[in-house]
Amino acid sequence: MPIVCNLEPLSATQHVRHADLIGRLRADVVKVTDLPDGYVYELAGGGISLPELAEWIALESLCCPFLTFQLEVAQTHPTRLALRGPEGVKAILRQEFPEK
Repeated sequence: MPIVCNLEPLSATQHVRHADLIGRLRADVVKVTDLPDGYVYELAGGGISLPELAEWIALESLCCPFLTFQLEVAQTHPTRLALRGPEGVKAILRQEFPEK
């Protein structure tokens, strides 16, 4: 499977919503941990709710089907979102989530 994000599967309304959610998700990232096949993003929890995060994952999976998503939610630590994929995915993720 090629590593190319394709926004065509998103409707105009979904595209606007996706842009809003990714902006809020980016702003909520407080820590990034490197993985061999991706990154784990630790979230502050104030910028995007869990239902919104699930909505973003659903939209993102339509345009980037090569990504694997893992969401970890617990009362004992911040929410963590792991994004993984095939070789080359880390370059795409660095573009999507530039360092602050």
